[in-house]
Amino acid sequence: MERPASAALGALIALTALIAVPGGALAQTAVADGPRPIPYPMTVSPGFAAAVEAGSRTLEGRPGPEYWQQSASYEIEASVDPEQKRIEGSTRIVYRNASESPPSVLRVRLNQNLHARGAPRHNAAEVTGGFEIEGISVDGTGVGSDATGRPRYEINHTILLVWLHAAMAVGDTAIVEIDWSYTIPQVGANGRMGWDSDNLIYLAYWYPQVAVFDDVIGWQDDPFLGRAEFHADFADYDVRLTVPAGWTVVGTGELQNPDRTLAPTIRERLRQAESSDEIVHVLTADDFGPGRATVGAEGELLTWHYTADRVRDVAYSLTRESLWDAARTPVGDRDGDGDTDHTRVDALYRTEATSWPDAAGYAQHAIAFLSEYLDYPYPWSHMSVVEGENIIGGGMEYPMMTLIGAFEGMPATALYGVIAHELGHMWFPMIVNSDEIRWAWMDEGTTVFNTAQASADFFPGTDPDQIEILQYLGAVAAGFDATMMRWTDWEYPTAWGVAAYPKPAAAMIALRELVGEEVFLEAFRGYVDTWAYKHPKPEDFFHWFEHATGHDLDWFWRSWYYEQWTLDHAIASVEIDGPQAVITIEDRGDLPMPARVAIEREDGSIETTEVPVETWLGGARTAVLRVSASPAITRVRLNPDGGFADRDRSNDSRTPDAGG
Repeated sequence: MERPASAALGALIALTALIAVPGGALAQTAVADGPRPIPYPMTVSPGFAAAVEAGSRTLEGRPGPEYWQQSASYEIEASVDPEQKRIEGSTRIVYRNASESPPSVLRVRLNQNLHARGAPRHNAAEVTGGFEIEGISVDGTGVGSDATGRPRYEINHTILLVWLHAAMAVGDTAIVEIDWSYTIPQVGANGRMGWDSDNLIYLAYWYPQVAVFDDVIGWQDDPFLGRAEFHADFADYDVRLTVPAGWTVVGTGELQNPDRTLAPTIRERLRQAESSDEIVHVLTADDFGPGRATVGAEGELLTWHYTADRVRDVAYSLTRESLWDAARTPVGDRDGDGDTDHTRVDALYRTEATSWPDAAGYAQHAIAFLSEYLDYPYPWSHMSVVEGENIIGGGMEYPMMTLIGAFEGMPATALYGVIAHELGHMWFPMIVNSDEIRWAWMDEGTTVFNTAQASADFFPGTDPDQIEILQYLGAVAAGFDATMMRWTDWEYPTAWGVAAYPKPAAAMIALRELVGEEVFLEAFRGYVDTWAYKHPKPEDFFHWFEHATGHDLDWFWRSWYYEQWTLDHAIASVEIDGPQAVITIEDRGDLPMPARVAIEREDGSIETTEVPVETWLGGARTAVLRVSASPAITRVRLNPDGGFADRDRSNDSRTPDAGG
């Protein structure tokens, strides 16, 4: 999800302009004195240690030989009444056990219960009643909530507990069927789904879904409180949505019955778009309505049938007055036959979203760029971006789908950035399936970093990496710094967005600067490939990068991810002592990083050197560099490439005779 559009975060972003000015108001930071803290060695959680012992994880950042994960298949049938804003459905879940720790009680997420009266939540939400459960069966046996034996069920706010007949052995399946209905909130799931203007409904967080049961945590059944997003196993889906004719349904998976839903003209334009590099206007304002956008007459009901394999969720947009632009974009060699493959990108938006005619082009670039940058081709047949003003301000991602605000009056960089960000989530966490509920930085921060790379490519001459660094430093200056490894729902309200978005992006920029771009990119791509369609934990991320780069990075992870330490190197003096120049570097912060130094000389040459991080890890606060004074030194600079997030840049440059 795009970083929250809160007043607090907006204020800290605005503060970054001051940090960028040497000597600016925010540059007057406190100088650390006394003994510096030394990062203590990394440890792994008890659950991760047990998984290593069991052989499902390793200390090299790879899945172990005994790695396993659960799977399921879903059959969902639902009907939507757009006038009443009601949905009625049934879900049949076939759950497959791969664990030798046999589950006997399934945890099923009922995220719409965020909107039930009395539900715990972080933010205010509409009270629409949440799920109305009309019936539950287990392996064909109807169960109740007032029973004491097995099977039975119990609802604990957003978690449904279903007691099975018995514990599941490895390879066993359990079939759970749930009949349900609810009123669709206008702004649902904290702005991640809902409806607007009687012409748009976006279904997400919308059906009962089994929680993740894994080798490290066991059941990941943290309640949905509205802030943290979701975590799910990969599953196969068969979805049938019944809606009135004239409403177009686009969503996760492959449409199985286009001839029974889309009008012939629309089907033909969609086929054209799948082989066109230029934007095709699949649906125009002249096509709105039954018999034009869709088959069927006014008042007739149509059932849209979608299937999707090995995805972690499904979401759907229902629109009746949205334009639809589409085109193909290259993703690389997806099937290994040596030829370039393509995917279709869709942009669905209402006429008042005046920036959105460019959206499909933005999506074309983002999908193509990220497929190449991550060396992992976008794997699905389409990617749809849907304008959802008045439901959402930023954006929210689902497999093959995203919901994004209109971004009216904003510069092109804003809409491109949020589209690229949400499309970047197709890799993190839709493929590299991290736990967003606990560690939002694993998907959000990584995606912010990837978005910056895409934006730099789309807008030559810009430096989005520096924007992320300055946003992080703005948070620090405003007192909003946060510890990334604190679980997302338990971050302080003013700090969680920082911990999820700019801080982890700044950490990745620093890591790339530390190990070098070539080494970093090879390691990063290897991480994607190694953990595709699996559940990495933070320890896997840390161990993988150490193994892949050949660096001992315990100090880096501890300092960046577990602490609220910040970097502040300073050039204390540059003195000429006969044939030598004596450069004194102070480390005034607590976050240890090598001090990279560029020495500019009057002949135009630039000499580079550094104070190694080991100096600071040994407890020092000051280091002295001695270099030749000839040719004459004109200036000494710290952090010349800008990759390290130094919180006070006013003391990063000095001439031999200047007072600093």
